[in-house]
Amino acid sequence: MTNSVLHIYLFLVYLLSYNEAKSYRPVFIIHGVLTGSDSMELISHRIQEMHPGTPVYNTVRFAGWSSIESMWDQVEEIGMDVLSVGAAFPEGINLIGYSQGGLLARVIMQRFPMHNVRNFISLSSPQAGQYGTRFLHLIFPDLVCETAYELFYSRLGQHISIGNYWNDPYHQELYYNYSKFLPYVNNEVGISNKTVLKAGLIKLKHMILIGGPDDGVITPWQSSHFGYYDNNNTVIDMRNRPIYKDDAIGLKTLDEQGKLKIITVPNITHSDWHKNISIVDKFILPYLD
Repeated sequence: MTNSVLHIYLFLVYLLSYNEAKSYRPVFIIHGVLTGSDSMELISHRIQEMHPGTPVYNTVRFAGWSSIESMWDQVEEIGMDVLSVGAAFPEGINLIGYSQGGLLARVIMQRFPMHNVRNFISLSSPQAGQYGTRFLHLIFPDLVCETAYELFYSRLGQHISIGNYWNDPYHQELYYNYSKFLPYVNNEVGISNKTVLKAGLIKLKHMILIGGPDDGVITPWQSSHFGYYDNNNTVIDMRNRPIYKDDAIGLKTLDEQGKLKIITVPNITHSDWHKNISIVDKFILPYLD
C-alpha cells in the first residue's frame, strides 16, 4: 500500500467514523509470522461488530514469507504506518500485535516514542525471546534448539526475523555479541538510547500481556509475560528478572502505576489466540477505549 493510498484510506475511515456520539479509538493490528492480514480478520470483524464505527487498520505489510525479513526493517516500515494512523486520529489509537506482531508492535513504540498509542495488547508474543523450534520446522526442517544458535547468531541469521529474537539461555555471550535486535530493544546492551527506548512505553495507558501454558509455540510460554529461562533451564518470572527490577524499558513503572496487566489463559493453543471470539470478548475488547 503506497503512502498516498494509505492517506486516502485514513481520510475515508475518518469521515465514515465521525459522529457526535461516543466512539472508540481506531485500532491498528499486526499479524504474526508466515501469515498476513487475513489471519487477523476475526479480531478485526469482532471489534467492528461490538464497537460499531471503529476504524480498524489491519496491516497488509510483510505477509507470508516476507514476514521473516529483518525485524528492524519491519519495525521501520510498519512503524511509519502506525504514526500515519496516529496523525489522522490525534486523540490516540489502540495497538494489537499477535505472536511476532506483538513484539514488532512493542518495538515500534520504543523506536518511535512520539507515537500516540494509548492501549497496547500483546497476544502471545515472544517479548523476552524464543527458544523453541516447533513452528520453525516449516522454514528449517532439521533445526533443533541446541544448535540453532549457530545459524541465528551469524550475519546471515540476523537477516531473519526469528534470529533477531532467538534467545539461547545457554549461549548468552553469543546472544549479546551477535543479536542485533532483542538485547538492544530490551536495553540489555548499548548505552546511547536507553531513555528513548523506555519513553515510548511508559506513556501508555495500558500494556496488556496475554499468554498461557498450553500455547505450544512460544517457548517458554512465559516469554509472553517477559518471563524467561535462566542458564539452568528454570523459568524466571518477569518481576524477578533484571529487565523489570532495573526498570530497563519501563515495565516496573507501568506496573507500579497499575497500567501493566498480566493475563494468563489456559487451554488455548498458539494458533487459537487470534481465532477465538471469547479471547477477543474477554481480554481485548475491554481494553479498547
